[in-house]
Amino acid sequence: MTLHLVRHGRPAIVPGVPAAEWELDPSAYDDVWALRASGRLPLRAAWFASAEPKALQTAQLLTDTEVGVLPDLGEHVRSGEWLDDFAGAVRRAFERPAEPAVDGWEPLEACRERVVPAVRRVLEVHGDEDVVLVGHGTAWTLVVADLTGEPPDLDRWSALAMPDLITVQV
Repeated sequence: MTLHLVRHGRPAIVPGVPAAEWELDPSAYDDVWALRASGRLPLRAAWFASAEPKALQTAQLLTDTEVGVLPDLGEHVRSGEWLDDFAGAVRRAFERPAEPAVDGWEPLEACRERVVPAVRRVLEVHGDEDVVLVGHGTAWTLVVADLTGEPPDLDRWSALAMPDLITVQV
């Protein structure tokens, strides 16, 4: 079985609004369609997406298959303020996962405790079937670390495009 973790397409950023509420930027549709046409996604698989608009909209552009919505696949919860050093804040979250890296952010450990069990439940239910999950870069970094037993790969996290794809043999 192969797990395909898709990071959502580029969102339409709205300063002051939490990222969990952002929609997919219509100018990013071509990038999502390019991933669909790339042949990197399975023709037959079980599809699920985070309930966040940008992830669900990405999934709907990637497949004509029914997409299940799983709120527990949501990204690391963050407040809506703009940060000049967003990458540094995320790295701090990984360094001290039990503490909020920024006021208003959930501790990264809380994200892991929500997302990883949700992914494991999907994998248990779908056995040998390929699975595509459409969601978020930080959450997928936690999932890959859990499934592989390796430390979170922050270099890969920082290099993820929108959209992007990580595959894991499980």
